[in-house]
Amino acid sequence: MIEDVEVTRKIFERYSREFLSMIEVDVVIAGAGPAGLTAARILAKAGKKVLIIERKLSPGGGMWGGGMTFPVLVVQEESKHLLEEVKIKLEDCNDGYYTANSIESVSKLCGAAMDAGAMMMIATTVEDVMMRENIVNGVVINWSAVDVAGLHVDPLTLGAKAVIDATGHDSEICHVVQRKTGKLTTPSGKIEGEKSMWAEVGEQTVVENTGEVFPGVYVAGMAANAVMGAPRMGPIFGGMLLSGEKVAEMIIQKLG
Repeated sequence: MIEDVEVTRKIFERYSREFLSMIEVDVVIAGAGPAGLTAARILAKAGKKVLIIERKLSPGGGMWGGGMTFPVLVVQEESKHLLEEVKIKLEDCNDGYYTANSIESVSKLCGAAMDAGAMMMIATTVEDVMMRENIVNGVVINWSAVDVAGLHVDPLTLGAKAVIDATGHDSEICHVVQRKTGKLTTPSGKIEGEKSMWAEVGEQTVVENTGEVFPGVYVAGMAANAVMGAPRMGPIFGGMLLSGEKVAEMIIQKLG
């Protein structure tokens, strides 16, 4: 026999317990695209307490849609190991390109991150950061529905030793930090904005631009190119995956 109120009780009891475990973590990752999911898996495997915050109902970012909703994505030789490690099937095009099913890719990247121990909040927006002595040490969150509706509802805070902006083209965390502090620790000290499509350059620079842009804040994936003024790449995702790997390794080295 199923009691309706018991279903409610089970959901709230479990999520309230899980929510309490997310209040203080090692790393918060804003954005559950390919870079964020890859970083989460590697960090969690290294024993770090990781929380991914995704503003939409489902993770995956732009990867779900492949190219123009054709559910196929492309990676190159140097990045394919990051798909192979999570058992994603690749088709070798025999010219340095590999293709994968985008739906399988998102599902397995997400599952692998959570199997490694990463936690995730969905339908949640990072609206601000928490800062002490010019170092970001947490994020300020609210339900995405509250943000969309424009309701005046005070947010809650979560503590973190490092925050990764993996919010893609919008680079939302970096915009908050720039607005609140007036600067980033980038060459220009500000967000440059992404340039037009040029996959060859964008795939290289997304990895080069990955790193710490303010004490406690790192950029990865398309957010890195958006902050540094580099091109977008379209449905080739190797650079995104490598960016997630790089930022995870940087944080592991820093946190010890």
